[in-house]
Amino acid sequence: MSAQDLTVAAPPTQAGWGDLLAGRNAAYSIVLAGGVTLHAVNIFIVTTILPSVVGDIGGLEYYAWATTLFVVASILGAALSSRMLDRAGPGRAYASATALFVAGAMLCAVAPTFPMLLAGRFVQGLGGGVLLAMAYAVIRLVYPETLWSRAIGLISAMWGVSTLIGPAVGGVFAEFDIWRAAFWTLVPLSLIFGTIAIAVLPRGSRGEAEPSPLPLPQLALLTASVVAVSAGSVSANPLWNGAGLLVAGLMAALLVRVELNASARLLPIGALDSGGRLVALYATIALLVTGMQTDIFVPYFLQVLHGQSPLVAGYLTALMAMGWTLGSILSAGRTGEAGIRALRSGPLFVLSGLVVLLCLVPVPSGVGLQLLPICAGLLVVGLGIGVAWPHLVTNVFKETAASEQGLAAGSITTVQLYATAFGAAVAGMVANLGGLSDPGGAEGASSAAFWLFGAFLLAPALAVVLVGRFVGRWNKDFTAESVRGR
Repeated sequence: MSAQDLTVAAPPTQAGWGDLLAGRNAAYSIVLAGGVTLHAVNIFIVTTILPSVVGDIGGLEYYAWATTLFVVASILGAALSSRMLDRAGPGRAYASATALFVAGAMLCAVAPTFPMLLAGRFVQGLGGGVLLAMAYAVIRLVYPETLWSRAIGLISAMWGVSTLIGPAVGGVFAEFDIWRAAFWTLVPLSLIFGTIAIAVLPRGSRGEAEPSPLPLPQLALLTASVVAVSAGSVSANPLWNGAGLLVAGLMAALLVRVELNASARLLPIGALDSGGRLVALYATIALLVTGMQTDIFVPYFLQVLHGQSPLVAGYLTALMAMGWTLGSILSAGRTGEAGIRALRSGPLFVLSGLVVLLCLVPVPSGVGLQLLPICAGLLVVGLGIGVAWPHLVTNVFKETAASEQGLAAGSITTVQLYATAFGAAVAGMVANLGGLSDPGGAEGASSAAFWLFGAFLLAPALAVVLVGRFVGRWNKDFTAESVRGR
């Protein structure tokens, strides 16, 4: 065994990009990439237009809920995707998910109040979660195995493409004060996509007599914990906030207890063993994703405190996602000691970026040089997650039994989405407690930004400790094996 065993090398590629984009495969690629793009572009559009939405119909105290409910619904949709695929087949499953997505977009477009918009976001999230999860599941059904890695790379690249499209669409409509049109734009595009999907993809089911059972108790507890924090975030009363966190903590503890004894599980065996390497990896994934959830308020802070237009604020916020994509590209090929360094340095980058944002975002300024280090801070946060991400994911697979590799793949998405929803809920709580809606305005935004970025430093700081322990335990095991081998 050598240091290179800490990361898993990519399998050799036997087919090129031309094969993925030729003939029938090109049609499949358009559908799978299109589904992920719909989900991702929608996220960046809404992030960009939210300040305009609350300026029109109110609901600033529920600002973070637009992200929280969407992601919670995405988790539920992702969990349901396998059963939809089994019973309806890829074509009909994609069409059904698109119909949900369209219904949610229309609800958002006509919403007279923020609560109704939140209902639309929840429906959108259900459809988007199915689209996101099925993209990976359908790869195995429509491509030969030699193209699987290329197809996964294509799907991952759509997030980077979405950082260019989403803020532009949302920013233009926000600039002209017609934010509802951003949702209406999604409707015809989604309908065209759904029509192509049902025409191109196989319509028959996979014919499995007994679809895999759903971990319904865990999903219910997971949802309840996020909703508890979100409910607590509405008030600026610390007692109400504390009650929300207490209930969420109880739900999370019960979730762990149920998961340990369940036959239908969310996580592979060993993922919750205290002191194990697998639990350190999952916790690090959750902490890094949580640290990124400060970005949901960045467009608001940039507009209120730094005089940026909705379009510019949307693109600057997307720097985090761009950094994630760039970091993953730069880090993915590293192995051995280079992979270990990437794993160690990722949380440090995130921590450093948040420190920069803590120092600069709360301080009001005009359009000037102060914006450059803020841009750097946003980029570095995303870069840190991207640098560590390939090595976190590959080591999750390395630490998981061969019989549970499929569960491990799904669990990474589940943990990522849960951390996104929970982090967004906590961000809403901290921002409201910090004065976002009371006293509000520039004063409230400045105070909220200070408390938000300050509180979220804890997430990457803990990730630094966990990564250090993971590498330390691996080195101890390596030393012990070397001694036994003598």
